[in-house]
Amino acid sequence: MEHKKIELAAIPPYGTARIRGVNWLGVWTLYVKEVRRFANLYLQTVLAPVATTLLYFAIFALAVGSTRPAIHGVPFTMFLAPGLIMVAIIQNAFANTASSILGAKIQGNIVDLLMPPLSDGELVAAVIMGGVTRGLAVAAANLVALTPFVSWQMPHPWAAVYFGLMASICLSAGGLLSGIWAEKFDHMASVTNFIILPLSFLSGSFYSVALLPPVFQHINALNPFFYLIDGMRYGFTGISDSNPVTGMAVTAAVAFTLWVCCYLVVKSGWRLKP
Repeated sequence: MEHKKIELAAIPPYGTARIRGVNWLGVWTLYVKEVRRFANLYLQTVLAPVATTLLYFAIFALAVGSTRPAIHGVPFTMFLAPGLIMVAIIQNAFANTASSILGAKIQGNIVDLLMPPLSDGELVAAVIMGGVTRGLAVAAANLVALTPFVSWQMPHPWAAVYFGLMASICLSAGGLLSGIWAEKFDHMASVTNFIILPLSFLSGSFYSVALLPPVFQHINALNPFFYLIDGMRYGFTGISDSNPVTGMAVTAAVAFTLWVCCYLVVKSGWRLKP
């Protein structure tokens, strides 16, 4: 009898957290679940973006590459390749988290994300890092695929890693917000087609922003995608249309802001909880 009383006394009151600090095991488990979700479909999630990148590279290299002069002293194909890698990161990091959250909402199993003993911050971190992993995996796959066609120099490898990581975080967080907002896949497609694709393609992916009229250069300076693409190109070629330090500061600020927004939205339960 006395033994039973001790057991009952050890049970904390209802509503008291039993996991103190960070639930590392829970975060890791959810992160692995997000990674396995896209890894099991690697033909669609990793290899298909590589095929798209090679297609773009072939079109530009074969159609106009021989007629284009060097840009800032860099051969056109070498100038083009880092932009294509960054575009692939942007599209896939966004798609991973957006499809994960929206798919869970449509299938009715979003409760599987909300019920485990994870705080709002832990949930956000695990989902975002899953998208970051896909973005970096696609970047690595594209780098390997383009190697036979491009003579990499990479004078600033730290910049390539930094801006690749910032792009993955920014777009993964943006995908999480879009997945929460969207109620059907048409909504997510509209964000991809009218926001993500135009901003990535019109931010210097295939050309130098320095060639644009001054008014468009000023407009590009307000576009964080421009700093991501320009920073990646700086890492691979050593040239850039903006100050890399400015790009580092802008992209870090955007990543932090989007991460905080994700936390606040998940904490509020908007479009997640009844």
